[in-house]
Amino acid sequence: MDRTQELQKKREQFVSKSISNGNKSIASYARGATITDPEGREVIDFGGAIGVLNVGHSHPKVTEAVKNQAEKFLHPGFNCIMYESYIELAEKLCGLTPGDFEKKAAFFNSGAEGVENAVKMARKYTGRAAVVSFKGGFHGRTNLTMSMTSKVKPYKNGFGPFASDIYHAPYPNVYRRHPSLTEEEYTEMITDDFYKFFIETVAPENVACVVMEPIQGEAGFLIPPKSFVNAVAQFCKKHDIVFIADEIQTGFGRTGKLFASEHFGTEPDLMVVSKSLSAGLPLSGVVGRSEILDSAATGEIGGTFAGNPVACAAGLAVLEVIQEEDLCNKAEKIGQKLEELLKNYQERHSFIGEIRRSGAMVAVEIIKDDKRHTPDKETKNKITSYANENGLVLLSAGVFDNVIRFLTPLVITEEELNKGLEILGEAIEHAGK
Repeated sequence: MDRTQELQKKREQFVSKSISNGNKSIASYARGATITDPEGREVIDFGGAIGVLNVGHSHPKVTEAVKNQAEKFLHPGFNCIMYESYIELAEKLCGLTPGDFEKKAAFFNSGAEGVENAVKMARKYTGRAAVVSFKGGFHGRTNLTMSMTSKVKPYKNGFGPFASDIYHAPYPNVYRRHPSLTEEEYTEMITDDFYKFFIETVAPENVACVVMEPIQGEAGFLIPPKSFVNAVAQFCKKHDIVFIADEIQTGFGRTGKLFASEHFGTEPDLMVVSKSLSAGLPLSGVVGRSEILDSAATGEIGGTFAGNPVACAAGLAVLEVIQEEDLCNKAEKIGQKLEELLKNYQERHSFIGEIRRSGAMVAVEIIKDDKRHTPDKETKNKITSYANENGLVLLSAGVFDNVIRFLTPLVITEEELNKGLEILGEAIEHAGK
């Protein structure tokens, strides 16, 4: 029995089965977009820890920053005594996020914790209780963020009761519109449904915030029409509702811009960031209008490990890497290559449905060969299983769990990308037999 098999056996014995493992390999060493197991076998990473590794595994600049900070101190607690990396990272993010207004930032540990604190700030600022998120949205696994998430399985089933005053507004899925409607007609219909939602379901004067993923992640990388996003933002402004952009999965170059909100020309009141912010260390942030960040009294917002200095040092290094290595432009090139390959297979296999892309945020629907684009989870499983068993980390998504999503590190080399695409092609061909 080799070390990988030994650890796999221990995992079954000692680790909760409620924790999923898309790939059964064991990481022993990782650099860039390649993971090596204890026996020296290499795995190409097209999942990036679910969008955490835009600058790749163990980027030298990030690891150096982490080492330097760890030698100074690990965590004196920002609530107890301040330190440089927290303050410097706050300044950087206030300057980089969209919006020509005075901003402040606060740091936490996870994306869900960031979303939850953004909601707390919005409620405090407005004096209102209701929270609106969107059908298909995913915002985390805490009780509040589960309540805001609309996908029941596997995230919510059996875990209630959930938080009150949470409402799910309609969100466009252009691919699954009725065939009698043009894209423009469908967008107008969903926008009208959004307006009616605030007549039929919750009054705008009771709503503290609208929380929106500029591109829905867990729903399968659903890219909304620009007019819809702008209509939501304008509605919030008209009714003094805090507009919160959840950029946890879309941020830091993934979509070809530093933040996905830039594609839509919106300036969110608050933005929640995490995942690729710190290249794998636990860190999230809420960045936005100073008056909203300052609405809670001193001590009402915080956390024991929030804004850990090692994670903040990694975040500062990540921002440097993104700029120095031009990762926003590289994201577009990676995405183009992925899209081109998927389109080639789309011509040969009827189960390849819509291909959605913004920069290197790429997803493909796996469907049955019928007029309704019926989701085909079984064929999707064949593709992802083959890939994960043959040296490629590949993730799925979608409300119907029939979408394959690609979150490759943006530092991926041409050699790594080509190797991964070759395995992906083999997986698609295998599913088509």
